[in-house]
Amino acid sequence: MKNRAGNTMHIAKLCLTTVTFYCEDVQSRGKCQSNPPVKRVTHLWEFSQSLQQNTMGSLPTESLSVEEHQQQQVEMDDTSRTERARWLLNSPDPPSIWHELAGSIREAFFPRNKLSSSSRVKQTWRRSAFSFLRGLFPILNWGRNYKASKFKSDLMAGLTLASLSIPQSIGYANLAKLDPQYGLYTSVIPPLIYALMGSSREIAIGPVAVVSMLLSALMQNVQDPAADPVAYRKLVFTVTFFAGVFQSVFGLFRLGFLVDFLSHAAIVGFMAGAAIVIGLQQLKGLLGISHFTNKTDVVSVLGSVFSSLHHSYWYPLNFVLGCSFLIFLLIARFIGRRNKKLFWLPAIAPLLSVILSTLIVYLTKADKHGVKIVKHIKGGLNPSSAHQLQLTGPHLGQTAKIGLISAVVALTEAIAVGRSFASIKGYHLDGNKEMVAMGFMNIAGSLTSCYVATGSFSRTAVNFSAGCQTVVSNIVMAITVLLSLELFTSLLYYTPIAILASIILSALPGLIDINEAINIYKVDKLDFLACIGAFLGVLFASVEIGLLAAVTISFAKILLNAVRPGIELQGRLPRTDTYGDISQFPMAIKTPGILTIRINSALFCFANANFIRERYPFLYTIDRKKETSAAVLLNHNHECCA
Repeated sequence: MKNRAGNTMHIAKLCLTTVTFYCEDVQSRGKCQSNPPVKRVTHLWEFSQSLQQNTMGSLPTESLSVEEHQQQQVEMDDTSRTERARWLLNSPDPPSIWHELAGSIREAFFPRNKLSSSSRVKQTWRRSAFSFLRGLFPILNWGRNYKASKFKSDLMAGLTLASLSIPQSIGYANLAKLDPQYGLYTSVIPPLIYALMGSSREIAIGPVAVVSMLLSALMQNVQDPAADPVAYRKLVFTVTFFAGVFQSVFGLFRLGFLVDFLSHAAIVGFMAGAAIVIGLQQLKGLLGISHFTNKTDVVSVLGSVFSSLHHSYWYPLNFVLGCSFLIFLLIARFIGRRNKKLFWLPAIAPLLSVILSTLIVYLTKADKHGVKIVKHIKGGLNPSSAHQLQLTGPHLGQTAKIGLISAVVALTEAIAVGRSFASIKGYHLDGNKEMVAMGFMNIAGSLTSCYVATGSFSRTAVNFSAGCQTVVSNIVMAITVLLSLELFTSLLYYTPIAILASIILSALPGLIDINEAINIYKVDKLDFLACIGAFLGVLFASVEIGLLAAVTISFAKILLNAVRPGIELQGRLPRTDTYGDISQFPMAIKTPGILTIRINSALFCFANANFIRERYPFLYTIDRKKETSAAVLLNHNHECCA
């Protein structure tokens, strides 16, 4: 009888062990929410429990005395504690910092093997090398399936992007207190490097206004560009080198999660605010204003516009020319949307506008009557600047600090812009790979007479509106700018600035998503607060302040949901297996004696443990009849709140 009891106990323990391992295996494979595995686990658990109860309760008392049973239980507990202590005392050493660094680099560049353990094969060194190259250069993944139809769209988008990048690069170089050709250099090498290593399909790489103004404001405290422009230029190249190094380090150490604090609602607000700011900034080119502010907030921009209009610092011909082609661009866009066969018209319209406006200015000599044009720039290929880097000397610490600030601002803007358009197209953008790509392109740029480059919001809007499909549009743009530097700089002389403002303005309406903002307000008021914070920050302060406000509000929401999570009383909906909030579904059926609650938080830890424990005495009372529950069933919400 004792042998029979021991065998039955052994079977019960095996069943319990099988249930435990099966639950862990199902949980690890992400199948916990499927009904069949859960039912099988439930039946097996009930069988093991009943088997154990039958073993302990149905056997005759003379087969196993109480003392023998207690002695057996003590021996089992002692054995379990001994084994647990042995594993704790003899646990393997944690990996060293070098192994962790190697793992971070491997995670950054090597794609994960998605094959099952039964079908995995040992990779040769050639396969490992190819996996490394595919992780480092995403173009090797999608380049094999690249079609001619995509190239047509990328070609038109790249040419349109080049027509916009050339004058913008010249203007941003002036903001950075550099000669105009250095802005064009920055539109050649960094876009080519990013096209090989970047993962965004729409982002347009080159100099931007925010980073250009940031460099000029910070570098003026180190070196006066008017007193010694050569020394100033060398320090700018050094800052670019440090910015690239910091960006690469951020990506290699897997710090891309930092940009996850910028929620979708914050991105919607950022896009809307940036679209308005960009549109207001185009008034300078559209009106031909000579004296204009370098600030980006709406108050400063409108003040500068009204001041120029009051003192007659603008030229009406610029406004007439710009508005005429703006109407042409909007009509082309409208026709392209109404007639799908004419999809090419809105893509080629910006390039046609540049060509026609340049011919008009050249033939009518409109530049003699106040029309602002690009004028002459120095031609030639990118010269090497490796020998100009100041990696030693008294300004090393200051250039490194400015490089860190520039790296953070450039990354924040680029990833925000990239993820904004990635969300529109419906694909995921890896922040870590973006950091590595941005870092390598700026390191290469510092060696080829470029300053800090990043993703431009206005040019990305034009690139997106022109119908780009891949980063090949950046390659087309870079090659076009390179050919213009070498061969066609004289043809850029009569390109009017007003037409470039019209191209940007025609691409901005699609970036303001009012319907999405309304949906965010209906779903989550805190998300809407992040949206409004980003919008107002960009609109009335600056792009950096807007992003900072968005990240701060999003992070505060995460902390609030973690520390003070919402708790819902759950009830089963009639004739279903679905449970819902009783306050939202009054017809939900409550199970007598069981309290079912849902914790609306992605975190369940020490931060909210006391809060939930304090709420339990109140929640134990299920209804007004003061019925107390004998059991509490928790339904933890695993959805991320970020």
